[in-house]
Parts: sequence; C-alpha cells; structure tokens
Amino acid sequence: MNTDRKNAVIVGIFFIFATVTAILGFLLYQPIFVGPDYLVNGAAHKDQVILGVLMELILAIADIGTAIGLYPILKRYGERIALIHLFLRFYEAVIIMIGIISVLSLLTLSRDFVAASAPDADAYHVSGTLLHAVYSWTSILGPIFLLGLNTLMYSYLLFKSKLVPRPLATLGLTGAALVLGYGLLVIFGVVAQGSGFTLLAMPIAVYEMILAVWLIANGFNSSTIALESPKTVTNPLPSMA
Repeated sequence: MNTDRKNAVIVGIFFIFATVTAILGFLLYQPIFVGPDYLVNGAAHKDQVILGVLMELILAIADIGTAIGLYPILKRYGERIALIHLFLRFYEAVIIMIGIISVLSLLTLSRDFVAASAPDADAYHVSGTLLHAVYSWTSILGPIFLLGLNTLMYSYLLFKSKLVPRPLATLGLTGAALVLGYGLLVIFGVVAQGSGFTLLAMPIAVYEMILAVWLIANGFNSSTIALESPKTVTNPLPSMA
C-alpha cells in the first residue's frame, strides 16, 4: 500500500470519527444545555456530560487528522488553498477546545450550585448564561461556519482534481455552501441558531460518511495522481562515455 493509499484510508477513518463524535457530543450535552434546570441537571448527569467532552476532544483531533492527511494530496492541485485549509482546520479545532472549556466550566458551576446550602440563584444563572453564550458562539464559528468553509475548500480541490467522483465532490460543495450560508446568517443575526440547522447539516454529514467509505474502500483516483506525479527528467546531453 503506497503513501497516497494509506493517507486515503487514514483520512476516511478520521472523517468517520469526526462525524460520529460531533453527533454524539451534541446529544450527550443536552442535560447541561436544555431546559431551565440545567444547573441541577448538569451535576446529576455529570458522567454523561464528561463523555460528551471526550467526544468533542476526539472531534478536534479528527478535524486536524483529516487536514494533515489531505494536505500532501491536495497541495498538488492548489497549494495555497490546501495550506489555508490546513490552517483553518487547526483554527476550527482551537475553537472547539474553547467550547469544551466552557462546558467544563459550566459543569463546575452546576456542581457548586447543587453543593451550596443557600445558593444565590440569580448569580449562578448569570454565570450560566455567559458560559452558554460562549459555547453557542464557539459552535457557530467552529463546527458551523469554519466547517462549511473548510469543506468548501477541500471539496473544490477534490472536484477540480477528480480525485473522487465529481458527483460526490458536488454533494460536498452543496452541503458546504448550505452550512456556510447558515453560519453567516446566524452570525449577522438574520436567523436564530438552531433554526432548521439539522436539516441543512444533513447533506454535509451524508457527504462526509460517503466520502469516508469511498476513501477507505477505493482511495484517491490513481489515474489522476499518476498524471500529477513528477515526470522523470532525462539528461539532454550526450553521454561522454
């Protein structure tokens, strides 16, 4: 198995981890983000929330893994875009980590609230609202806006290079445009976060899973890679022997 084939398998595995952990993390966080009793529910479901944190840690690592695995392939077809994609994937992971810190801080706040004999509910809820806002914005900027932008870049290069079937890359471009557009609308306050996002995110989730399976099973288009391989340079001077 050559290096490009190994990279394809690794990238495919990372895509599966990224998609699955993103969904699981969202579901596991529900007790500490949903409902007016989140300060009580967070402490009561602390193990579930911590498991959600673990899922997002894996998500951040998987995001970086996909970028590192794709870079040596994509740079042959657009080095500047490939490099920007690599940088923004790291940036996306950093934003996810900031969101994780806000969740852990919220969990600590929840534990303190439950443990206090006579807690100042208003003060705790103000702090909770602030931490909710931090996580909300990290979700918008990282797993929504930057996800859309990053997917748009690497899908464009996959489409341009024909490294994967173009209909598959087109699905990626479509899904990326939907998520990116939604992220911009939320950032500028045109729509509220959560409004229809699950439906809009479906194409990109399906795309990542299909792409992952394709890369693991088939790898990148070998004929396309062969065309881009460095040509053997022959010596134009006659032999002196």
